[in-house]
Amino acid sequence: MPILDSTYKPPFFFKKGFVSTVYSGLIRRVSLIQERERITLNDGDFLDLDWSFSKEKSNKLIILLHGLEGHAQRPYVTGAAKLFNNHSVDAVCVNFRGCSGEDNLKYRSYHSGSTEDLDEVINHALFEKKYTDIYLKGFSLGANIILKYLGERESVLSEIKAAIAVSVPCYLYGSAKELHTFKNILFHDRFKKHLVNRLKIKQKHFANDLTVEEIASIKTLYDFDNVYTSKAHGFKDALDYYGQSSCLQFLPNIKIPTLIINALNDSFLSAECYPVKEAKQNPNLYLEMPKFGGHAGFIDKKNVYYNEKRALEFVQSV
Repeated sequence: MPILDSTYKPPFFFKKGFVSTVYSGLIRRVSLIQERERITLNDGDFLDLDWSFSKEKSNKLIILLHGLEGHAQRPYVTGAAKLFNNHSVDAVCVNFRGCSGEDNLKYRSYHSGSTEDLDEVINHALFEKKYTDIYLKGFSLGANIILKYLGERESVLSEIKAAIAVSVPCYLYGSAKELHTFKNILFHDRFKKHLVNRLKIKQKHFANDLTVEEIASIKTLYDFDNVYTSKAHGFKDALDYYGQSSCLQFLPNIKIPTLIINALNDSFLSAECYPVKEAKQNPNLYLEMPKFGGHAGFIDKKNVYYNEKRALEFVQSV
């Protein structure tokens, strides 16, 4: 599809990508009542799902996936859920393994290419909850998972009507390089600290798989992916993980209406994360590249973000 022109115009102070990213991640608040459900996965592990509902009974559901070290109460997730609830669509905010406040049971956890858990959530929504119309929306890591999920299989269930991917690192190696630059040092160090602290907890239960010395060797996010992410999830090393898990290679095969919103001033994204060629060649792929917005920081009026409005407009148009 042709590249979409963006109408996003943030307040002046939020034109800076760093400001909009930090405000949206640390300061924004969204009030939403959620109900937690725990489901058992095929491998014996569990996922915690946080549900919120439309005032009237609905057969439509949006499944929301958070980003790296996020969870289902992050405002960028609950903001989307609340807007869809207000427009007659139920929402389920997925906590990835180990992200709901309790460590998961297995040595493995989640990563940018782990689509099998999303598949189980979709089947749960369709066959246990009986929803007939499913929409998918993901942010950053969660957005990569959705796009890979849609493109890696020959077909998807007919009940999946549309998808929205926000601030998606389509090319993981390029995004990883950006996160290791000086401009992103505060974000890099924050992510690394959270990941290593959780890994220390996991190591106590899986001492045969991971040593204290290996954890101590982690100085960067790349080290974390080399020491843990790749080895725990069946990859040779970090580069193999990035290569196999990047959604960019799967975009040509997406067969349902899918909207990608990546801000041009997103400091986490490399040039390859703006899939212009892929969007022009795939009639199901819509790419919007606002000039502003940072990383998932599309601040707009009345605490409803631009990407949330666009997601609702998009699903209503398909």
